Formats: sequence, C-alpha cells, structure tokens
Amino acid sequence: MTSPAATASSDAAPPAAPVQAALAESPRPAARPTQLAAVQPAAPVAEVARGPVTRLPLPRFVSLKGDEGNARRGPSLSHRIDWVFRHAGMPLRVVGEFGHWRRVEDRDGAGGWVHYRLLSGVRTAIVQADMVELRARPDLNAGVIAMAEGGAIVRLGECEPDWCRISGGGAKGWVPKSAIWGVDAAEVRD
Repeated sequence: MTSPAATASSDAAPPAAPVQAALAESPRPAARPTQLAAVQPAAPVAEVARGPVTRLPLPRFVSLKGDEGNARRGPSLSHRIDWVFRHAGMPLRVVGEFGHWRRVEDRDGAGGWVHYRLLSGVRTAIVQADMVELRARPDLNAGVIAMAEGGAIVRLGECEPDWCRISGGGAKGWVPKSAIWGVDAAEVRD
C-alpha cells in the first residue's frame, strides 16, 4: 500500500533506470541488512575422527573375540609380539587402523597391533573398583541387586549420561559409569 505523499512524489521523480525497474518488479523482496544480521550462525559440530580403513569412529571400544590375542609392535605378522591378551571378552580401545590391523589399548594403556579377526564388536566392560553395587535402576537410592568384583569382565548394555546397565554371572543391574572401563564418559547407548 502506498501513501498519498509517496504517490505524489513519484510523479515528479525522474524515470527509473532499467535495473531498478527490474528489481522493483521482482516477486522476491530484497533482503535488508537488518534481516541478515538477525540470523545466528550454526553451533559448531564436533568432528568425529574416523578410521581410514573402516570409517568407524576413533577411538572406539571393541572386545577380544577369543581366549588369547597377540598384540604386535607393528601391523603385520613379521613384527614381534609385545603383549598377549588372555581374557575372552576383554574390552579394548581401538586407537588406530592399518589394513587388517587395529591398534588397541587395554585399560592400563598396554597394547599394540591386533589382527581384526581377533576382535569383536560386542561391547564389554571391566569393573574398576572392588565390590561395585549393581542397582535395580540408575539411581543411588535404588535397591542393590548384586555386587560385582573388581576386574570382572561384564557385558555392556544401555548407558545413560552417568549410568550403564551391565550383566555378568547371572546378574543384571545399573552401575555408575565411573565404576567401569569400556565406555566413553559422554557415550549414551540404547
């Protein structure tokens, strides 16, 4: 809608240039600097490091598939064995990849290069403290179902920001995330 003053003054104005006329006839309104200033930049998204071979996140947790796994100094059978993992289901953190080899570490930081066939995607954890209480719900006031010994390898279930559900030895329950090794502090699992 135009005001009478604008109509009267447009009669006295010189003819518009062709570019200005085209802009005036454009069906889209022109953006104003005040409109652009109101747009907020998107929050930065944390870039997840990916393995060059599998394109899976690095670091990530896996478990030892069999009863024994050799950790070598380098990613081939010609490299010497530096460490032998001897517990089926032991959680390991993958920190590198090269071909069919994964560089892994245990909870103490010991490790080396292990062939991918010796590893499983099944998630497990190690109980960090001695005699950890397994609770019925992820709440310190929930009833205690069982106790888990320090060093026990347990199956990892769902995880909330501060709690994880674990199972082992016929018992299932919730433990504080800080009581186990095999899950990242910020990790949430369904």
